[in-house]
Amino acid sequence: MTNQSQTDAAIPTFDEFPPVSYADWRKAAEKALKGAPFEKRLITKTYENIDLQPIYRQENLDGLPHLGGLPGFAPYVRGTTPLGFVAQSWDVAQEIPCGTPAAFNAALRSDLERGQTAVNLVLDHPTLHGVDADQANPDEVGKDGLSVSSVADLAEALAGVDLETTALYVQANTSALSFTALLAALAQQQGKSPAKLHGAIGMDPLGHLACYGHLPRDLAGVYDAMAALTGWAKANAPQMQTITVQGHPYHNGGASTTQELAFVLATAVEYLRTMQAHGLSIDDTAPRIRFSLSVGSNFFMEIARLRAARLLWAKIVAAFGGNAESQKMSVHARTSAWNQTLCDPHVNLLRGTTEAFSAVVGGCDSLHVAPFDELVRTPDEFSRRIARNTHVVLREESNLARTVDPAGGSWYVETLTDAVARETWALFQDVEQQGGMGKALAAGRPQAQVADTAAKRMTNIAKRKDIFVGTNMYPNLKETRLEAPAVDTAALRAERATAIQTFRAAADAGKKQATLAQLAQSGSSVDAAIQAALAGATLGEIAQAARTTAQPGPTITPICAQRGALPFERLREAADAFAARTGQRPQVFLATMGPLVQHKGRADFATAFLGVGGFDAIYPAGFNSPDEAAEVALASGARAVVICSTDATYPELVPPLAQKLKQANPDLIVLLAGYPTDQLDAFKAAGVDDFIHLNANCQALLSTLQQKMGVAQ
Repeated sequence: MTNQSQTDAAIPTFDEFPPVSYADWRKAAEKALKGAPFEKRLITKTYENIDLQPIYRQENLDGLPHLGGLPGFAPYVRGTTPLGFVAQSWDVAQEIPCGTPAAFNAALRSDLERGQTAVNLVLDHPTLHGVDADQANPDEVGKDGLSVSSVADLAEALAGVDLETTALYVQANTSALSFTALLAALAQQQGKSPAKLHGAIGMDPLGHLACYGHLPRDLAGVYDAMAALTGWAKANAPQMQTITVQGHPYHNGGASTTQELAFVLATAVEYLRTMQAHGLSIDDTAPRIRFSLSVGSNFFMEIARLRAARLLWAKIVAAFGGNAESQKMSVHARTSAWNQTLCDPHVNLLRGTTEAFSAVVGGCDSLHVAPFDELVRTPDEFSRRIARNTHVVLREESNLARTVDPAGGSWYVETLTDAVARETWALFQDVEQQGGMGKALAAGRPQAQVADTAAKRMTNIAKRKDIFVGTNMYPNLKETRLEAPAVDTAALRAERATAIQTFRAAADAGKKQATLAQLAQSGSSVDAAIQAALAGATLGEIAQAARTTAQPGPTITPICAQRGALPFERLREAADAFAARTGQRPQVFLATMGPLVQHKGRADFATAFLGVGGFDAIYPAGFNSPDEAAEVALASGARAVVICSTDATYPELVPPLAQKLKQANPDLIVLLAGYPTDQLDAFKAAGVDDFIHLNANCQALLSTLQQKMGVAQ
């Protein structure tokens, strides 16, 4: 039997390991860097102007003001409820961008039976602008969202869904009054109480303005409708939010995480002030604001950003005099559209998973995980299932619903949360000094800031410092591209037009016109809009009546939505089109000099470098002389040649080889794998046109190569 002293001796303790100071670690790290600058190699510069350190320590937490908070208590960094997801999981709020009510309902009912817990209804462009389907641009009806023109449409879309138990989230923007009228009329027809409806029918006129560059009516009238809806919800539908501030226009334009957060906070503050001017208190308005943010691929930055968002919103609402409940931030998260790619699209599954992980660890209240085929087509049953199951795996298999604030206490995350909050607050104050978000957008300041960050991103993407797997790095030229099914827009519009015309014909025209006249007289009365909907008025008719005295809406320079991978996708598309025309991809010959060990590293690098532009590399065994390499290269018929060897051998090999190639074919493009700085002028004089290397602008070089080879048209 082992005695106690023997047992104690067998238990290791950390006391036997001498502590290592930061100074000692840094000294060892600098030695391992072999002369490379510590600040350049180990400190990461971010688009948020935050320097990420290679290691974080206990002392990094000293003086951080938010560390005393607990989950469920101000300033809500650690969540707005004491038990977080342990008590109630986030809403699985997947978007279903089907165009017709029947298609939407079929997908929705299937998905609600298989893991979806909330209805996330995306509207098409005409519906968002208060235009009925039979009066809209035919190409826009049902595109990228649901076409809704009547109570009957909404009833068909939501058939079989219990509105009293299922949350409904709709970004309705300037159509919010009309849509709310349709929803309230539907609830009344079904014998349901508005008081039991929950979710959000969100207005975000400044977000809409940033995205589209215009509003369908004057901003003062839009704010009248916002105030009317918020007051109506307080009295009749207290669980329904009426304002949804979107960060997506800024994120999709290329903004940093702090820019997106600062702009949505500034937008929300403008709404708070405007609602106060309409007689609504801070405690009337703040709980009815929902924030909708895009979550990108910088894992810890996004976690910190969501935690910082709650901290800053609590600070803002408290400054307005809001109570503790009003200081709680409601956050919907959506995985990034900026990061999605057409090339190697199944990688979007992985991107969506890491982004969803960040959103959940950061404490979102609801989440949409973008299906991997979202860019190409209306997501099918398989892609929707995989996206939904991402939620389920995070909840059930990753055990994220068993821990409150899983990132809390991390030296890195807590320090980063503070840094994000400070940087965001500085940007927010800058907008405030400009007179608020409305004036800032009118002056073009946020647009310029986003464009500046986007330009930095695009430069880093072009140089492959920012990587899109399968697009600007690690290409798969043998992939089978996803096919977008043909959509008969004429037939779709005809179907929708027939439905709305049938609905109109069934209404009591006299009664409908009377209610619309009353609505026109009252302006933004929600009750009058509901009565019009009950009388058979369409969404467009309600919107038109509510805008009877409207002035023209403002116009600004919108924020240009884009995706980071798009320039490289265009290169691939051009190469694919070339292959379709000619029967083969554009080819580049690799002049591999010397034995395998001498040329393989650079030949492999050049092959991958060229592959992201859709080029096939002719990759022969190594050549023994420039004459031999030139002969085979010219015989290959390739219109470009890349010389591959080592810096040490280049002075002997490059001049004669480049000269022979250019003498035989002056139009031949000669490239060199590498960037030997001391030989650049000599090699250019010998005939080398450009250099393939780690710091090259890959996108620009390949674009030029395509143009010279006749690939791009």
